[in-house]
Amino acid sequence: MIYKTIPVTAGGETADLTLYLPDNTNEVDPGRRRPTVLICPGGGYAFRSRREAEPIALKFVAEDLNAVILEYSVAPARFPTAVFQAAKAIAMLRENAEEWNVDVNNISILGFSAGGHLAASYGCLWNRDFVKDALGFRNGEHKPDGMILCYPVITSGQLTHGGSIENLLGDGVNDPELMELVSCEKQGNADTPHAFIWHTFEDGGVPVQNSLMMASALAEKGINTELHIFPRGGHGLSLSSETVYGNYKHDTDEVQVWIDMAIRWVKAKIL
Repeated sequence: MIYKTIPVTAGGETADLTLYLPDNTNEVDPGRRRPTVLICPGGGYAFRSRREAEPIALKFVAEDLNAVILEYSVAPARFPTAVFQAAKAIAMLRENAEEWNVDVNNISILGFSAGGHLAASYGCLWNRDFVKDALGFRNGEHKPDGMILCYPVITSGQLTHGGSIENLLGDGVNDPELMELVSCEKQGNADTPHAFIWHTFEDGGVPVQNSLMMASALAEKGINTELHIFPRGGHGLSLSSETVYGNYKHDTDEVQVWIDMAIRWVKAKIL
């Protein structure tokens, strides 16, 4: 397996990109190109949760998929720095596809909470001129083929997670146009990729309506979306298992299936 961390510089900031890439073997398929998932941990744009990083990557790698963690810049870095870093990361995956065994037609961006906001923002904004102009992309090399949104912050409106948006924008929260640009349910378009979304009904940190709004907005655009709402569980569950909790309680065991469903979705290439 290729395991290494490399820098990604975009938007005037440098982020770490950690690669978990299974090796090919002559015994199976020496030319195999794997679906790849770019993981954006949550943390309210204030930090990046370790619980939503390597434990997730290892699940994908165990199913013979490529997993890559983007340690995107958080506050005091502001929008659109992290969007630019995601763009650069995806372009790097395609640029190194032969060495890294990447299926260039199956690269998804996955995010939790505020990382879910980054993933959804990127899915909606990747083809806008301000992104392409900043990085000099013109050939779709930074195109996401899918997005996996895990209890995501979506809206900047009444049902938002205020701390995430404040950390993302700083004084920009006073700019109505900027606030609308980061409200993902308002930004979907024909270039937005298909989505897999999950949330819990009881989420007290980021209301479940965030995922419902996004799914509804994507449906209005005719963008294929798989949505799962689990009845129990608070915010930040990650894998909802002993792996990510020191004192795990089994009242949300049913949530654990989300990762298997997401892996199936990626492998099925419903993109």
